[in-house]
Amino acid sequence: MSNEYKLFGGFIGLLLLAGVTAQANKVGGNAAEVKDSVKTEVKVPEHCVVDEVVWIVGDEPILKSDVEQMRLQGEMEGMKWGGNPDCRIPEQIAVQKLFLHQAALDSIEVTESDIAQTVEQQINFWINSAGSREKLEEYQGKSLNQIRADLHDDVKNSKMIQQMKKKIMADVSVTPADVRRYFKDLPKDSIPFVPTEVEVEVLVRKPRIPQSEINRVKDQLRTFTDRVNKGETSFSTLARLYSEDPGSARQGGELDYSGRGTLDPAFASVAFNLTDPKKISKIVESEFGYHIIQLVDKRGDKVKVRHILLKPKVSGEALTQALERLDSIGKDIKAGKFTFEEACSYLSEDKDTRNNHGLMAYSDNQTGKITSRFQMRNLPTEIAAVVDTMKVNEISAPFKMTDNKGKTVAAIIKLVNRVDGHRAKITEDFQTMQEVVTQKESERKLHDWVVNKIKNTYVRMNDRYKNCDFEYQGWIK
Repeated sequence: MSNEYKLFGGFIGLLLLAGVTAQANKVGGNAAEVKDSVKTEVKVPEHCVVDEVVWIVGDEPILKSDVEQMRLQGEMEGMKWGGNPDCRIPEQIAVQKLFLHQAALDSIEVTESDIAQTVEQQINFWINSAGSREKLEEYQGKSLNQIRADLHDDVKNSKMIQQMKKKIMADVSVTPADVRRYFKDLPKDSIPFVPTEVEVEVLVRKPRIPQSEINRVKDQLRTFTDRVNKGETSFSTLARLYSEDPGSARQGGELDYSGRGTLDPAFASVAFNLTDPKKISKIVESEFGYHIIQLVDKRGDKVKVRHILLKPKVSGEALTQALERLDSIGKDIKAGKFTFEEACSYLSEDKDTRNNHGLMAYSDNQTGKITSRFQMRNLPTEIAAVVDTMKVNEISAPFKMTDNKGKTVAAIIKLVNRVDGHRAKITEDFQTMQEVVTQKESERKLHDWVVNKIKNTYVRMNDRYKNCDFEYQGWIK
């Protein structure tokens, strides 16, 4: 329920592998220990052995199944390993553990609501890529709920790694002279290619939910409350079975300690007013749906709660009506009755873009800057597919999409600007060139950090890996 995430905010980019991937399972907070603190070789009790241990980093094992899982994930996403996958995959898992260990030391945290949003967005991306939910389940050999549960820890680790990297790179800066000097020495064919960038305005209409459907959801939540109060079952059991918040459902509805600013305002207002862990809150409506909440603990200005989320279902008829309404609006715009921007300001039901005349924006994960210029890969899948064939100033036909709250909405878009891919020019693409140089310097700093971390970390690997050509030096000791 984070209100920091901007609608359509480059969700695919959140999971792009920037230097290292984040696909290992069940990585603990103390993933790497300093050599001096590790006096004996870590041993895994025989009765616990269910898999082959191929590496040990600090006191954390890397299992053969971890490697195979990352390999499968990489195949699905078209991942290039930059070397022999048999060597590079366990190395990347090991690098993850170094970052995650430091993140734990530095008390870096991510919210369950933020994780849940990203999980749903990634699931939707995979479903679109596979062609259907059934095909995705067949490919992975798991149910959608299992895929969702497995993805939770991967997303959490990815976000923690991203934050840790940002912290390491925080003091990286380059001057205009640095940029000019870097590109002066580059051969022509080595000058970076600037991918196609677009600026897009979006007008969103939400399908109407009938009161009968809202009442159904509320009645179900009231039933849950009654069952817990009567002692028939526990709140956490019901959350695991019925909550539609995938990030917390598998944890019995539990959200980690959260401040007010990281929660939906309506949700936070009720959560922070709870005082008795035995009592269940009234029904709360948030941007995500309807909740009941149970207090777990309070610690300073943070609260830890459980919740059950239910979302009213959108009927096919309601979706059709929303699409028809957008079609009518589009025709009025084309007839000159009002502009697309005016329509967004008065008619769009997306609060994040409405006040900006519909202009979409997102926060770049590498630079932290907010921009309206999207590379195609950073657009939501449904929007990217529509934009791909559009001309500047063209208005699309209405289409269905899933917003960042996991809700089905109807939308039309206008392509405001398109800059086709080209070789960077110092006069026209200085900002892009500066970002390239900054990225190069950031990569150098991250590489040096990893190498230094390896020097101070206990590492053991199976003999078959000792002839590998690793990206980082120092693994073999």
